This record gives sequence, C-alpha cells and structure tokens, in this order.
Amino acid sequence: MTASGTFGNGVEFDDFIDINKLGGILLKGTTLHHREGNDYPRMAETPSGMLNAVGLQNKGAQYFCEHIYPKVARYNTKVIVNVNGSTIEEYIELTQQIAELEHIAAIELNISCPNVKEGGMAFGTSCPMAEQVTRAVRKVYPKTLIVKLSPNVTNIVEIARAVEAQGADSISLVNTFLGMAIHAESRRPVLSTITGGLSGPAIKPIALRMVWQVAQAVKVPVIGMGGIMNATDAIEFMIAGASAVQVGTANFIDPLITMKIIAGIEEYLNRHKMSSVNELIGSLQM
Repeated sequence: MTASGTFGNGVEFDDFIDINKLGGILLKGTTLHHREGNDYPRMAETPSGMLNAVGLQNKGAQYFCEHIYPKVARYNTKVIVNVNGSTIEEYIELTQQIAELEHIAAIELNISCPNVKEGGMAFGTSCPMAEQVTRAVRKVYPKTLIVKLSPNVTNIVEIARAVEAQGADSISLVNTFLGMAIHAESRRPVLSTITGGLSGPAIKPIALRMVWQVAQAVKVPVIGMGGIMNATDAIEFMIAGASAVQVGTANFIDPLITMKIIAGIEEYLNRHKMSSVNELIGSLQM
C-alpha cells in the first residue's frame, strides 16, 4: 500500500502506474474543516531522509466527499482515508461522514494529531487518550478501523495493546519521528515550525524494531512502514510480523517504486519457492 501524505489522492499517479495493482491506497490526510497547513518552508531534505511539517493541508471533509471521492471510487483496490482531528468531536463527525461513502474500504485513524483540549499533546502519546479516541471512533465506524501509531512514545507496545482493546481491527506503524534541522550560517531553523516529522531510510531500523515488538504483542494484523525504499525492505517488515506494508517517502523519489517493490516481492517468493506472501509474515528465525 501507499502511505498517507506521500501519494496525494492516487489520481496524481495515474500517469505513472496502474493504481489497481496496489493492495490499497492511503489518501492524503483529511480533516473535518479546510486547513491551509503550516507556513513555508515546511519540507527539508536530511541525510538518508526528509523532514516535513506540512500540517495536514487539505480542503476538508465536504470538499473530499464532493470532489475527491468520485475520482477515487473508480479504483479497483482498497481506498482508505486517513482521518485527523484536534478534538474527539472532530474525529467523530469526520468519521461519520466518511462512513457513508460506499467505496471507502477503511479509515486509518491518525492519533498523532495534537489534542487542543489537552494543551496540544498528541492523542497517541498516552494510553488514556489513545483509548478514548479509538473507542469513540469505533462506536460510529462499522467498517475496518486501522489505528496509526506515533513512534514518539516510551513504550509503543502499551499504546498498541490499548487501541486493540478498544476495537482497532488493525494497527499501522510507524508515523514520523520528531526531528529538526538548523541552517548553520544563519543559525536559524530550516522549517517554519522549527521541528517536523522525520521519514525515509534513516528511520527504518527503529521502525522495524517497533513493528516486530508490536506484532508479537497484539492479535490484530500489523501494517508496517518507515523507510521502505525497495522490495528487500518490504520483505524484512513482513518477516518481522507485518501483514502488509506502506511505502511513503520513496514515492517522492521514484513514482514507479510501488510497482518495482511488488515485482521484487514476487521474485523473492519464486526464488524461495513460497506459494504465498503469507508464508513470509512473522517468519523471523531466532
């Protein structure tokens, strides 16, 4: 699958690949109301990765339902909306609107958003808040609920178990790591927000470790992401226990990368005489 925020709404890639060959697409992060996002500059290249502080720029739920949904509903693959909110009430209202769209297979609940009622602390950084938002959304969403975890926590296994207990059908991890960049000559931060989310190959070893830990601790399927740049990376996440993977930053470098990764996985399965990708999942030899 493709990671939210790195693949637009899919239609931007129609000229490059056959979207229907993907296991699914995660659409750009959606909020209840229109958001302009953060001031520029809000992206910066770093060694083996990138920082972003886009700030969930999107035109809101109504625009999505009226203008974007008709375009993505034609895809013959799983279309998943990444939902975001600053309050529990926003999450609930947005989710209820998305639930009415027939061709949206699932939502990915982004709990890395700052809770404005709790002083800006992200929902996903404490078990009580992660439980609260997951429980609230579960009550109003009848389809598949994927909860996306932030890695900026002390114990990601505790958060994973908490959202599983509140009804998550699947858990995706990891979101970006908090980082920053400084311009040495001006002695000023590179990003307008000072800090931003680090993604790309630099985070892969940490993401892989977290996916392995969570996959052992929960019973629901785990979706792995974080620095997947080629088929070998994707395969490693599955060996660690991921039932599926999302490709993110690599899409900015090569718009054909998802097709190359699919072909690479198929070649690996043939070479190892495996009849199904399921034989890979959780097959780490200790």
